[in-house]
Amino acid sequence: MKTLFGNLLAIYRRELQSYFHSPLAYVIAAVFWLIGGLFMVTLLLSPDGIIAQSAALDQSGMQQNLDAPYEFLKFYLNLLGSLSMFILPMLSMGLYAEERKQGTLELLATSPLTNWIVAVGKLLGVLTFYSAMLLPLLVTQAVAFERSEPGFPGGLLLLGYGGLLLLAASVLSLGMFISSLSESTVLAAIMTFGLVLLLWIVEAIANSAGPFGSVLSHLSLLSHYTDFTQGIFDTSGLILFLSYIVLGVFLTAQSIDTLRFQRS
Repeated sequence: MKTLFGNLLAIYRRELQSYFHSPLAYVIAAVFWLIGGLFMVTLLLSPDGIIAQSAALDQSGMQQNLDAPYEFLKFYLNLLGSLSMFILPMLSMGLYAEERKQGTLELLATSPLTNWIVAVGKLLGVLTFYSAMLLPLLVTQAVAFERSEPGFPGGLLLLGYGGLLLLAASVLSLGMFISSLSESTVLAAIMTFGLVLLLWIVEAIANSAGPFGSVLSHLSLLSHYTDFTQGIFDTSGLILFLSYIVLGVFLTAQSIDTLRFQRS
């Protein structure tokens, strides 16, 4: 057990260091911070209140008391989720594609390390880097709304960002599997984005799918993530995200195991 944890930690450190030493990773982070910061400033300084327009009126058109911090965070988390759909495929594209391109994947596949340990270590590494990208935005929001009235919704903050991390882990896990199939990082990013886009809009497809619509709607990343951004903790959403994470790790392990079998 100690050796197993040690191997996992070694893979995790190796992957995390590769991101913090990659110029491309810093470019991706800079773009994410720039766009995320612009979104935040735009929402905070909007003279007409972009958030208020979506929450201040009820069905009869009468103005209601507006919980500005709650509406801001809900709106902003939805924007961050959409932005992450473009960023995450670029983070996952090199998880295995670079190994295959450099010829080190064969060494990894024939090493004593189990494929599950390698896949989980890589996933934890890239997820940690993504979490580091979120941290400045998280701190900025907490500071901006420290003295807001009504008080800043800390519960929604934790639940929303928890949902965002689950969403990211799901996408990165599936992207890791796609990355293991090709040595082209660009192709891996495009294929991952296509898959994520399909899972993002599957609820819209389900509306016209007849009797199978209810089944398809449960596969939607968007609908379950939206629950988290509204402060709703739904166990079905948690199970869905965990299922995508496990599925991605499992398929990646099987993909590398196939390569191990070919080399044996």
